[in-house]
Amino acid sequence: MTNEWNWNNQVTFVPADPPRAGSLVLWDERDTGGLFAASSSERLAIRRGSRIDVEAQPVARVPLDAALEALLDVDTPMSESAQTYRRATRFALELIERGRFVPAVSTAGYDAWQIDPFDPLDYAVLADLAASAPPQAFALAAEIPLDGSNNTAAMVDPAWLLRAYLDAVVDRFVRSAAAGEVAGSHLWAALDAAPAEPARPWTTWAYGHLISSTRLGLRVEALDIVSDGLIEGDAAGQGALDDGHLTRAQREELARFKVIPQLRSTREGSLVVDMTRLGRLSDPVRRRFGAATELESLVALGRAATMWAPLEPATGTEPGEPIEVDLDGLLEFIEVAEGLEAAGIEVLWPASFDADFTPSLVGTATAAPRGADDTATLGLSTLLKFHWRVFCDGERLTDRELEVLADAKRSVVFLRGRWVRTDPALVERLRTVPDAVVGAGAVAGAMAGSTVDDDGEVIEVESDEYFDELRARLSDPDALVELAAPPGLRAQLRPYQRRGMSWMAELCRIGLGGILADDMGLGKTLQVIALHLTLAAEGWAPTLVIVPTSVLGNWRREFEKFAPDTPVRVVSGSSDSLEAPADGGVVVMSYGVARRNADRLAQMRWGLVVADEAQHIKNPRSRVARALREIPSRARIALTGTPVENRLTELWSVMDWAAPGLLGSAERFRTAYVVAIEKHRSPLAAERLRERIAPFMLRRLKTDPGVADDLPPRIHSDVTVTLSAEQLSLYEALVRESLAEIARAEGPKRSSMVFRLLTALKQIANHPAHYLHEADGVLAGRSAKLEAACDLVTDAVDNDRQVLVFSQYVEMCSLLQRRFAEQHVHSEVLHGGLPAAARDALVARFQAGELGVLIISLKAGGTGLNLTAASQVIHFDRWWNPAVEDQATDRAWRIGQRETVIVHRLIAAGTIDERIAEMIERKRDLATSIVGASEEAWITELDDDALGELVELRSESRESMEVLR
Repeated sequence: MTNEWNWNNQVTFVPADPPRAGSLVLWDERDTGGLFAASSSERLAIRRGSRIDVEAQPVARVPLDAALEALLDVDTPMSESAQTYRRATRFALELIERGRFVPAVSTAGYDAWQIDPFDPLDYAVLADLAASAPPQAFALAAEIPLDGSNNTAAMVDPAWLLRAYLDAVVDRFVRSAAAGEVAGSHLWAALDAAPAEPARPWTTWAYGHLISSTRLGLRVEALDIVSDGLIEGDAAGQGALDDGHLTRAQREELARFKVIPQLRSTREGSLVVDMTRLGRLSDPVRRRFGAATELESLVALGRAATMWAPLEPATGTEPGEPIEVDLDGLLEFIEVAEGLEAAGIEVLWPASFDADFTPSLVGTATAAPRGADDTATLGLSTLLKFHWRVFCDGERLTDRELEVLADAKRSVVFLRGRWVRTDPALVERLRTVPDAVVGAGAVAGAMAGSTVDDDGEVIEVESDEYFDELRARLSDPDALVELAAPPGLRAQLRPYQRRGMSWMAELCRIGLGGILADDMGLGKTLQVIALHLTLAAEGWAPTLVIVPTSVLGNWRREFEKFAPDTPVRVVSGSSDSLEAPADGGVVVMSYGVARRNADRLAQMRWGLVVADEAQHIKNPRSRVARALREIPSRARIALTGTPVENRLTELWSVMDWAAPGLLGSAERFRTAYVVAIEKHRSPLAAERLRERIAPFMLRRLKTDPGVADDLPPRIHSDVTVTLSAEQLSLYEALVRESLAEIARAEGPKRSSMVFRLLTALKQIANHPAHYLHEADGVLAGRSAKLEAACDLVTDAVDNDRQVLVFSQYVEMCSLLQRRFAEQHVHSEVLHGGLPAAARDALVARFQAGELGVLIISLKAGGTGLNLTAASQVIHFDRWWNPAVEDQATDRAWRIGQRETVIVHRLIAAGTIDERIAEMIERKRDLATSIVGASEEAWITELDDDALGELVELRSESRESMEVLR
């Protein structure tokens, strides 16, 4: 009965042979009367403070059967030591369930089952059980102290006692009284002890690698070739010595190692002995190893010899004799070591073999000697070469030692007075050094003090003070020596414009390039004109300016206004001459013309090439981007008011054109920055990117102190309207039908359907006639957004204020013009289909005050135009990207503007318009930290639920629909 015993007492396991005969003893040193008075006694080791006393203690002995019944009863209250065996019992049953038990012959020669094999997790559980248990659970006195001393006051090893208990549980649990009759043999079936000594050779051979009470180990030791008498002093001859030391080849030839068989008790891991000493052990110690130790060790040694032939002599008349091998023999042993360990044989290496190698790739930047006249070659002459720096156990290897390691043809080398094992992968890495980098990549690495490899790993770069000073100047234009306004410039440069010109000139003079990313309207064109005049005065070849078609005329006018003596040729079509002008001249052409004539342009001599609105080359695989890369020049400058529009790869494309190699290959950039910043939002990666591009990208905002202090304020006003009944019906029906179809679609087809849905919803929010493509349909009274635009425009015209109205749709621009005309307001539309001359004429009329309202399609006129005559801007519909919207606004809010600019943004409440407005604000924050995000691409990948949440009408629109109904 389980309640016969008080399990709140201390509990200790007492092993027996066979294991199933073991028992648990209950005891209490404070109460030797009562239950324990008439009981038997057990020799226990009782811890009292720091002292262990071994004494005969009265105990109540509980047979294993009864103990297991109590331990498995969760309702039985137990002491901490008893709970240790409750947990051990559950662990044993788990091992039995997993089939982790094998037949064995006990030390006394009886049949027994034992738990084996253990995997690493099992050993961890066992160690945790032993470490967490109170000392009373293992209070059994040890026959022979573990430390080998004469101190008999010692406990048994906790792990050993727990293993013995696990074996006892399995040996009892898998048997039954009638099992012997059923099996036809009492061995390993019946409860009674059965002699099984004749079966020991069989169990040892069949299961020895799993159940052996000892584990064979092969211990490697390196012999000192002088101290161990292998050579005497300089017996190798003077030719064999190098400053008193053996040469590498001679040391490898003379190297000797010993492989020593040893035995470790599987029950007591701290019990280890060389195999040759086994016969000289005392009987008590031999018993701790097990009765079959000699046989088990010979079987294991024979198994090892089949895998490594030099061990065969150790299996002879003197088992376990150490084997001496040379370096080649050791290398053969290393090759089979993994297989030996897989077979259960422990391989032990000298501590000196395990060296901790820490490699790092280091770059060294050098440049040709610099004088007053050779700075222009810096971009070409700077060379960034790479080499390995390796630390061994915290100490840096010398160049000679590094050479020894890299040249190693064996997996063991002699370094710093010892033999060490090397990692073949490390040796292979040391033999591979990245190609040297030249140009912007080299200069940037030198200035930043680091670069990245193809795997995105940061590489330290060492350089001299010159590069530190250069970085300081380029990263902070205020630290530059400002250049005087060049001869021929008919303009008064603002201080920040003079600094921008000086910064670009510094880059150009050292043969590099960069991005002038000033905010829209800060005079990037004027700064480039001043730069051209500065370089022309120094004898540079002609300048090529590549621009969007819409601003060809603007560039011509700016040159005529600010540099009237500069010969400028505008090439707008294939019929225009492509002959390069003389030095000091300028050629201006569109991206399309440059693409079609790339071969001809590549044959000409250019000093400076400028790409205006450089987002046109943000796709490096486009024909335009590829064509511009083929045009040679001494320097390149990219102009853009939006250095980060969407994806970071677009920044890479523009920067790689302006300063080739600065950010490495596209794949390297993606690994080092894009994944870390766009996917993981890593501030460290973003900061590293900012630091790397800082000397090569100059960006000033209108709101920066000292930049545009005289620029009047800009006021934003969001005008929120509700949908009409017609719009509500169209919107809700389209959402309902489209979501159902999209839910059934997959892949590219689904993405296309999502994009079409978003476009249609934006059109419905604009006006039903826009969605239904009614060119001549009725406009009045069908869209509150259109009526709001009419009110804003008529009010502005009545107050003599000029207005810009932006829409991303040319069709909507036409509808706006027709509705304004109905209100007796004259307007014109600027769109991409207009010839350059017509666009220029429209801009001139508007700037001259001859036109009060100009409607502009976002793509055609959102960049490059100077429309400071306007003091009101209306965004009729919203684009996904805040940079595009800001660019459009800055056609009016720029240098030259004298009035407060009011920006009206029209939003249809509860619709896709509102979601876009929210998104724009989020993306605006991202752009300021160089973090890009895609436009519609991410939306087309939304799952069905997220897409529904994006496009479905919000509550305010639903309420409006109910009222209208």
